[in-house]
Parts: sequence; structure tokens; C-alpha cells
Amino acid sequence: MIHLHAPQYASLSAADKALLGGGAPDLVRPYLALWRDESATPLVSLPEIAAATGIGHVFLKDEGQRLGLGSFKALGGAYAVMTLFKRMLEAHLDGEVSIARLVSPAARALAAGVTFCCATDGNHGKSVAAGARILGCKSVIFVHEGVTAARAEAIGADEVVRVDGNYDMSVDEARRVARERGWQLVSDTSWEGYEEIPSLVAQGYTVLANEALAQIAALKRNPPTHVFLQAGVGGFASSISVHLNEALGQDAVRSIIVEPDRAACLYASAEAGRLTSFTPTEPTIMAMLECYTPSLVAWRILAATASAFVTVTEDEAENAIHRLAFREHPVIAGESGAAGLAGLLAVANDPQARQALGLNEDSRVLLINTEGATDPASYENIVGSRPEDVLRNAAKATS
Repeated sequence: MIHLHAPQYASLSAADKALLGGGAPDLVRPYLALWRDESATPLVSLPEIAAATGIGHVFLKDEGQRLGLGSFKALGGAYAVMTLFKRMLEAHLDGEVSIARLVSPAARALAAGVTFCCATDGNHGKSVAAGARILGCKSVIFVHEGVTAARAEAIGADEVVRVDGNYDMSVDEARRVARERGWQLVSDTSWEGYEEIPSLVAQGYTVLANEALAQIAALKRNPPTHVFLQAGVGGFASSISVHLNEALGQDAVRSIIVEPDRAACLYASAEAGRLTSFTPTEPTIMAMLECYTPSLVAWRILAATASAFVTVTEDEAENAIHRLAFREHPVIAGESGAAGLAGLLAVANDPQARQALGLNEDSRVLLINTEGATDPASYENIVGSRPEDVLRNAAKATS
């Protein structure tokens, strides 16, 4: 399904623009030094997709290789953890401290008594746990019953707590326990009275948008005219949408938001004209997007910046995974990572939507593979081969 939406960018607050605009990546990048890995992820050209859809250029930013965590989420949760811990350390030492000092002996002494927690479908929790581990803090991550054992194990937290029910229920439980035990909650979804920390998480994601623009420019290509952004609660999509609009101009790029049709809370909100929860029916394979209530901040931003909201089916997501796997130079994309491509293919096959969105042979589309094969068994079940075999077979074919 496709819901065309008239963005009202003028209604976006100056605070949201400043938080996610042109200067945001420069605030985030110094923290990447604590990872000892500040390299950009690849930008891949997809000429076969451009030809099949009648579009000028299609670029894909491959976040499956980000910071060794397999997902763009590495940029958000860990950055928020580090920012919050820096504030704690400054209050403890009664003075400003450098980012490098966050791993000093004095910082380690404080960190030993600090616990960060969150709810997750997998990738956000992995980032929060990694940020806490780098600093020497403890992490407790809450997962719902739909998170596979492989994804839960890969989080790497000090403790993983499984909660009965869906993602929204795990968010509620993380909030309750954090309040009860005095832990620092680092959620990537927001609600009334809890906006700053999810906004910090979203700020971390601006790095990848900034990288993508620089990489496209280095190829001597004009910037994107359209970006397809998959969404769960919407924090990632809202971050990239604002950053591109601020960098390129509000009329220069159109943001199309893509969700599973089984968890389309933003689509439902766009249709209703207000923040609305989605009633769950059955789980989606796009597990990282399986959210039923939008983030308050994300909905506020996307209502002002998005040009369309699109839902995709399970089959469409699997088809997109196959399209990326079986090409000369494969891209390993998980079910949620390929959702943006699934959304592009859906819109490209809808003449009315194409025309309304100005999607044509002059268009330049940016996609983001938000995750690699974060559940290798699920990937093999869909593709018929393990991720490493897909890459190995392609290398043999071209050698």
C-alpha cells in the first residue's frame, strides 16, 4: 500500500533541525575514536535496479559493515551511551572532560557502578551493549518473545532479559525496571517526557547520511532526489530525512518511508493524521521493524518531511534480499535491511505513485541497507545459502 503525503517542512522546529542538521555528524564523529574504527561504510551502485525500474541512478549505502556490529544502529545507541556517561563523569569530577578521558582509570572507577539498559529487537540493544562495554559499564537488554535466540545471543550484553509479548511490551518493561533500579534507560523510541535520549540516538545516525552524500559527490554524481527509508518506530528514518533536507534543501529530496504491512504504525499514523498505534496480527520477518507505536519525536518529524508512506509484504522483502544477493557483486542484506529496496520496487511498479513522487529516468535514489544477515539461519532459509557462501560463490564466478 502507498499513502502519498504532503510534507510540511516549515512546521519542523528549529530544535529538530539543529539536532539532526548539517553540524550533527561533527558532534558524533569524535566518539567513533573510542571504537578505533572511524572508516565509512561502502556506497554501492545498483545499475541493474536502476535499469529495471526506469530510474537514472540507484545507490545503496551498506551499513551491514558498520563498526563490526552489522547494522547502522551501531552509530546511535553507543553514541548516546557515551554522551550520557560523559555527563555523568563531568558531574562526578565537577569539570569538563575530553572524550578520550571516558576510558581513563577515573572513568573506569565510575563506570563499574553504572548500568545502561534498553528494549530492542536486536540491533539497538547490540549498540547500547557495545557502548557500555567500551566504557566499562554494565548493560541489561530487554527482548520480546519474537526475537530469535540467535539475535538475542548476538547482542553481547551482560544480561539479556526476555519479556512475554511484543516489542512495545518490552519497552514498557525496560522503563519499569530502569526506574525501579536506578538504571540509565537508553531507548530509541520516545514518548511524552522522554525525548532527549532518543534524539541523541537519532543524531548518531546522521553520520551515515553525511557519508553517503560525500561518497556520491566523490563519484561526480548529483545528490539524491529520493530516499527510501525503512522504519520501525521511525527514529532512523526521521534522522536521515531531516539531515538530507537540511543538507540539500527541503524541496530537493523526497523521503519515502517503508514499513512491513504487518507492523505499519507510521503508515497508520499518516492515514489518521495523528500518532496512532498499529494493532498487531502476526509477526513479520522484518524483525528489526516490528514496532507498533511510533516514536513521538520521529512521528513529529516525519509528518513534516515525508512525501509518502509505503508498506511491503513478506514476499516483497524476500525478493529484495534475493535481488541484492544474486548480483555480480552481492550485498548481504537482512530482512529489514532490504526493506528500502522492497519499497522502491513497490513504488516503481505503481504508475500513479511514480508520477506523484516524480520518480523517473532523471531520478537519483538513495537506499540504505540498514543491516547485514543479523540472523544467519533466517538468511540461509530465505536465500538458500549462507551469507559467506553467497560471497564466495560470487568471487569464484568473477575470478
